[in-house]
Amino acid sequence: MYFGKKRNNNQEPGRVPPNQNVTSTFPVLHAGNVPYYKDLSKWNLQVYGLVETPKLFTLEEIMSLPQSNLLNDIHCVTGWSKLDTNWQGVKTKDLAKEVKIKDNAKFVILHAEEGWTTNLSIVDFLKETSLLAHSFANEKLTPEHGFPLRGVFPHLYFWKSAKWLRGIQFTEQNHPGFWERNGYHMEGDPFKEQRFSYD
Repeated sequence: MYFGKKRNNNQEPGRVPPNQNVTSTFPVLHAGNVPYYKDLSKWNLQVYGLVETPKLFTLEEIMSLPQSNLLNDIHCVTGWSKLDTNWQGVKTKDLAKEVKIKDNAKFVILHAEEGWTTNLSIVDFLKETSLLAHSFANEKLTPEHGFPLRGVFPHLYFWKSAKWLRGIQFTEQNHPGFWERNGYHMEGDPFKEQRFSYD
C-alpha cells in the first residue's frame, strides 16, 4: 500500500485488482443499522482471548496510544476501488504491544455492533498497513463509515475492515464471520479475487 506522498492520477500497473473499477466517491455498504452514539463514555473496545493482558479500552485510551497517518488504496468486493485514501488511527501492531499476543494466537475475530463479526489471520491483522481508524482525511469518521472506530485492512476486500468495532478476539482456530458464513471467502485477497468461498 502507499504511504506519505500522494501518487499521481495515472494508475500504476498492478495497482488495481482484477475486475475492479476506480471511483472517486466513497460508497457506503453495510449490513444492519448505523449506530449513533449519544454518550461515548459508554463506548469501549474489548481486546481479549489469547493475550497476556486483556484490556477494555475507552475511546480516550485509544486516542492516547501512538497515532499513525496512512495512505492506501481500498477495494470492495462489490467491484469498486478507491485510491489514495488517508486514514488516521492506531496501528494494530501498536495495539498488540499493549496486550502482548500469545504465540498460539493464529487468528483474529473482529466484533462489531449488532453481533457482526469478521475473521482475519494474525498475519493480516498485524501487517504494517493494518489500522484501527478513528478519522478519514483528518476528519472524524462519520457514523456511516464506522464512527468512532473501524478496522482498515487495505490489502483485503473491504468487508474485512469492520465498522463500529467493539471487540478484538485472538484465537488459535479460525472462525468464519457474518459474511464468511454467508458464502464469502475466508481470506478475501482482492488481487486473487477471493470473493466467495468457492473461489
